[in-house]
Amino acid sequence: MIRITVNGEAREAKDGITILELMIKLEAAARVAAVALNGEVVKKEAYDRTLLRDGDDIELLAFVGGG
Repeated sequence: MIRITVNGEAREAKDGITILELMIKLEAAARVAAVALNGEVVKKEAYDRTLLRDGDDIELLAFVGGG
């Protein structure tokens, strides 16, 4: 297991998990507009091959509509 931070919340995840797998596990894949990993934006096409490591800080960002 690895320890990561997702949107400011400490979590544990399986070793070798990708960003896409994390998003699916958190049921966030449909609503996430952007992902930042340790302060760097990750391209959508890299979600399925970007492995998370112990200590990583992930921000899952969603657009919020308003008027």
